[in-house]
Amino acid sequence: MTDDNEIAVADPERAVEEWFAALGRYCAAVDYDSAHAIFADDVRSFGTKAEIVSGLERLRHNQWEGIWPNIEGFGFDLDEVVAFGADDHAWGAAVWSSTGFDEDGEPFHRPGRATVVLERRDGVWLAVHTHFSLYPGTPQFTYGPSGRSD
Repeated sequence: MTDDNEIAVADPERAVEEWFAALGRYCAAVDYDSAHAIFADDVRSFGTKAEIVSGLERLRHNQWEGIWPNIEGFGFDLDEVVAFGADDHAWGAAVWSSTGFDEDGEPFHRPGRATVVLERRDGVWLAVHTHFSLYPGTPQFTYGPSGRSD
């Protein structure tokens, strides 16, 4: 990774591993601005909250801002990342876990899985597609440690 959080390694599979590691740090720290460096502006994504969104700002607003501050302990299992790639394209899959909170602020285990498609643009690997989903049976909503505020 470069000084400004960009992923610039030559190996596509290593880029996927670095991407998951970086996103895990940014999500856990609720650091939206740093996360921007590893996403294409024209990213297409869907997640645990957002339906299909186009564009980085919409992803941030419709997914990250509604989830990241309302969970704790987010992290990918970096030992189990599956990665493939060649030339300027790569994809990967990983499992993750976090702690969610029900309406009363009670914690629950919140596991899921993710896929990413990366494209190398001007020597920097960027996510052009992401998909995050919860494991079946995991509660769909998390309200943060203080619970739901009406």
